[in-house]
Amino acid sequence: MIKIENLRKVYSDNGYEALKSINLEMNEGELVCLLGPSGCGKTTILNLLAGLLDPTSGDIKFDNDSVINKHPKDRNIGLVFQNYALYPHMTVLQNVMFPLTVGKNKVSKQEAETRAKKYMEITNILELADKKPGNMSGGQQQRVAITRALVQNPKVLLLDEPLSNLDARLRLRIREEIRRLVKEIGITTIFVTHDQEEALSISDRIVIMDSGIVQQFDIPQNLYLEPANLFVAKFMGNPIINLFTAEKNGNNLTTKDFSINLNLLTKDRFKGELNKGKYIVGIRPEYFVLSQSPLFNVAIESVELIGKDAILNFNISGEHVKSITDINEKIQENQTVGFDIDYSKIYIFNEDGTRVY
Repeated sequence: MIKIENLRKVYSDNGYEALKSINLEMNEGELVCLLGPSGCGKTTILNLLAGLLDPTSGDIKFDNDSVINKHPKDRNIGLVFQNYALYPHMTVLQNVMFPLTVGKNKVSKQEAETRAKKYMEITNILELADKKPGNMSGGQQQRVAITRALVQNPKVLLLDEPLSNLDARLRLRIREEIRRLVKEIGITTIFVTHDQEEALSISDRIVIMDSGIVQQFDIPQNLYLEPANLFVAKFMGNPIINLFTAEKNGNNLTTKDFSINLNLLTKDRFKGELNKGKYIVGIRPEYFVLSQSPLFNVAIESVELIGKDAILNFNISGEHVKSITDINEKIQENQTVGFDIDYSKIYIFNEDGTRVY
């Protein structure tokens, strides 16, 4: 188990506070993604876990044992970087064996080769044993880098945007392989990415970060269905959530062009009081519902066809809005369409971003 307690990182040269009192617990064998925009602090956490940076304050524990004062080589971690850092003059087998042949825990050449081939078989690169990195594809090099990390039998595997150099189709295949591998071996894995689709598909749980603060730590589906705040709601989802400024008048939340009857909302989804004032209403594209008795009518400006879905673009209440419908509806540009809203699936936020509903 990994436990991060009140972890802060302030860079002394410019006073920049990269992390602000981070508290996280990750279970043994769990695959956790650190997700967020550039500069949010996710790679800083990874580097602190690896021992490549020292924290300003706070603690990091592996199985209740603090590793703050331990050298990276003594933390029992495997680390895979964005650039694969393979030795170009060595074969694949030699690259994978290398960590076992140096340092105080080195083993015999025969044992190193046996262990290397065992993991190379698991990662499906045994047939590449005699090749050198320059003669391999990006995906093959990535598998070699992961195998080299796994062969050390680390307690924790740290992956820093390991798929960002691969094309889209290969990323999809390699991320499936990574999940299969780490689950098969049962190793606790921390995976840094800025790609929400990657995080959603590979993780047991996801840490969403912004400005050095954990915004939400949850299972993937909850980040989409039950965002903790406005930042998470905006960050998760493609197309992104539609947002409207609304004002509470009596039992209605009113925008420029439509009103939401608060009596139609699901009572157990309320997380706070809706007092008189302004709010931000979030409606995901799939929760605009085509209707014969609509809440509002709009002219469709453009249609994007994506597989079985059609993304409809229109303007309402001064906002550019997207809605997802079935392609079989065959809605065309300039067509007037009526929409209602799935009231059970909307979100309401205070102006500071805290969630009310």
